[in-house]
Amino acid sequence: MTEKDMMSDYLSMINGSLNTYASIIAQTSNPQLRQTFQQLRDNDEARQYKVYQAAEQRGYYKAAAPAQPGEIQQVKSDLSGQTQ
Repeated sequence: MTEKDMMSDYLSMINGSLNTYASIIAQTSNPQLRQTFQQLRDNDEARQYKVYQAAEQRGYYKAAAPAQPGEIQQVKSDLSGQTQ
């Protein structure tokens, strides 16, 4: 297994954890438990970003090009039309 594969797998694992935390946090009514899960989520988000930066520096990941203003406006228009 290459370093690129390991980083990709690790990022996928962290992203899965982040989705799980979101679900758990939304369903937790105990304030202390909720705060604990939020801290765990925050730690995973920080770790995910560090691994992402390392992958990007090594050329394993290339972010998508920024959206053009016209594309952004089109999405805004499409979404605002759905809410009416």
